[in-house]
Parts: sequence; C-alpha cells; structure tokens
Amino acid sequence: MSIRARTPADNPLLLDVWLRSVRATHDFLSENDIAELLPQVRDVYLDAVEIWVYDGPDQRPAGFIGLSDTQVEMLFLDPRWRGQGIGTRLLDHARALRGALTVDVNEHNPQAHGFYRHYGFVDVGRSPLDGQGRPFPLIHMALGETVPAA
Repeated sequence: MSIRARTPADNPLLLDVWLRSVRATHDFLSENDIAELLPQVRDVYLDAVEIWVYDGPDQRPAGFIGLSDTQVEMLFLDPRWRGQGIGTRLLDHARALRGALTVDVNEHNPQAHGFYRHYGFVDVGRSPLDGQGRPFPLIHMALGETVPAA
C-alpha cells in the first residue's frame, strides 16, 4: 500500500470514494445536498487541488487527501478502510510536504473534528456558513510544524 500523486484517470474512482465516504460520515447532508455537491466535486474540486491517493492492497484508492498550499481541502476514505490508519498516513504525507497545515471541518461532523484534534490540530476559529454560503458551520483548525502527531 502506497501514497502516490493523483492522475486524471483516478477521478471516477476518487469520486466514488468521496460519495461513499460522505454518505457514511456526513449525516447532516441530505441526498439533495449531496446531489448538488457531486458535480462540483467531479467537475471542479478534484482538479483544483493537489491530490495524493492512498492505494489499498487491491491497487484501488482506499482514500485521498487534497491540498491547496498548506490547507487540507479534502480528506476522504473508503468506508471499508476507516479506522485503519490511512487518514493519519495521508496527513503525515501532507505534513512532510508542507509542514504546518490548516483544515476546515464541518461543525456537524464530530467524528472528523475528533480525528483532527487527536492528530494534533487545534481550533482557531469558526464560521457560521460553509464555503458555498450554506448554513453548515465550519471549525477552522491549525497544526503547527512543532506540534507532535498523535
């Protein structure tokens, strides 16, 4: 199992991971919300950020992380692979590339918030709306270069 740079051919598989991950972890989103987000993820977001893919033993993506400079824009895991340390390995990889990192976490996703806190991120702010102006509050988090990973 390895971490590698995304290729354009990965996009359909990454979109599938994204969709299954969101359905498994973002219970505050309705199916309509997900249907509205899907074309944005497919047509814009996957190509707008630097993506690193964690391949599972079957050589299919088990998870991926998307970076824009030091901002973690996305971190999604195939639900079958949650709890196996893949998210931590992807963050370790991003940290090796960038050092200090930031991330915005949906306030209504306490599992993700807990994951990032466990890794060593700290809350540094809050926004009442998400990046698209929808009423999904975000918690802004930061990880300094000297903060030890959990």
